[in-house]
Amino acid sequence: MKRRNLLQLSAAALGVSLVSAFHPTWAAPVAPKANTVLTTWYRLVLELVRHTATYSPPVASRAFAYLGVTSYEALAALDPWMTSLAGQVTGLAAGPKPGAGPHDAAAVLHAALTRASGFFFENTGPTGQRAMVALNRQISAGFADLPPDVQARSSALGLQVAEHIIDWSLTDGGAVIENMGFPMDYEPKAGPANWLPTSLIRLQQAPLLPGWGQNRTFVADGSECDLPPPPAYSEDPASDFYQQALEVYQAKVGLTDAQKAIARFWSDDPMLSPTPPGHWISIALEILIKDDIDAPRAADVLARLGVTLADAFILCWREKFRYDRLRPVTYIRRVIDPKWEPLLITPPFPEYPSGHSVQSGAAAEVLSAIFGDSFGFTDATHVDDGLAARPFASFRAAAEEAALSRMLGGIHFRAANSQGLAYGRCIGASANLLRTLS
Repeated sequence: MKRRNLLQLSAAALGVSLVSAFHPTWAAPVAPKANTVLTTWYRLVLELVRHTATYSPPVASRAFAYLGVTSYEALAALDPWMTSLAGQVTGLAAGPKPGAGPHDAAAVLHAALTRASGFFFENTGPTGQRAMVALNRQISAGFADLPPDVQARSSALGLQVAEHIIDWSLTDGGAVIENMGFPMDYEPKAGPANWLPTSLIRLQQAPLLPGWGQNRTFVADGSECDLPPPPAYSEDPASDFYQQALEVYQAKVGLTDAQKAIARFWSDDPMLSPTPPGHWISIALEILIKDDIDAPRAADVLARLGVTLADAFILCWREKFRYDRLRPVTYIRRVIDPKWEPLLITPPFPEYPSGHSVQSGAAAEVLSAIFGDSFGFTDATHVDDGLAARPFASFRAAAEEAALSRMLGGIHFRAANSQGLAYGRCIGASANLLRTLS
């Protein structure tokens, strides 16, 4: 995948170039609509994920969840037709209420997202920092014609909402990421079925975020969903496990150009993309922008999708480190072909279940409930990276392709994908139970 040249921009153009690339038609001081404020900030956040070193897929999913809840609660504070998520998502208490006098919903939302984005991406580099400052200034200019008291009142409420969500986030177990998520000391478990490092990079001799599965979830805790164990480890050619490994091995030999394109389209590598959760956020954003969805509904979509993606990664990681299953490259080199190489780079953590599959199943369940089971769309997430847009007849069809891509890429066995999809669908169903818009 071609990496965007964002980090090579001149210092004088860093923030403004990024903002104008997202919204070249934005012409301050025209007062922005709340839905435009929302989608513009999210488009910037997708780039911040790409360019912030600690933002592995689980960490990115956490940020999307808190930004989604922040956006929703900022609007719900003013809108009587929106039911607060307080008391519905784990540990969130009732938030601040608006004071007397008129407020502007777009200005409240902008203030909340400015603060929340700055907090959740405080460790991004100079490029991202300048981009956030530039976007704040550009959007704020659109509120120039608001009465000063309305501006002040709206900004104060947005900031209070953001601080309320930030305080809540600090108690979830995932607020501090040390050593980019890799433990300083880690001893792989003994046994032929257990995970072993697959990279020569020293940092990756330990797995990524082994304790992530202990974090607080948002709406699903895993007790409502069943994940069967993976096939029993065996080196017997007649066994199910060997046959699944052989399938991965033979798939690489016969990969067509179309199959390679599928594998690369869904690869979503950290620092080269908005990561897997960002891919689904990107899909949702394109729909919200294309159909000019109003702010309350757009915030509802992004909040539901955000919390289900975060839950998907927490629960997936819980199961990954419970089963601690080895990757195809380890097994195939040990048992079938010592020189075999997968198409994609194997991620540095256990295999079962597939994170792509769990989060894609969850995302598809949420988006299907909102937009419909047969909602067709075109996914242009990677067009700027030189990968052609892909059309899908439904969200579930996209999720199934995302799951298949991991077997085609040589980094997952079939069971991790099929069982992961089903597990994710169950996780997504929990987010669909949230009471939001009246």
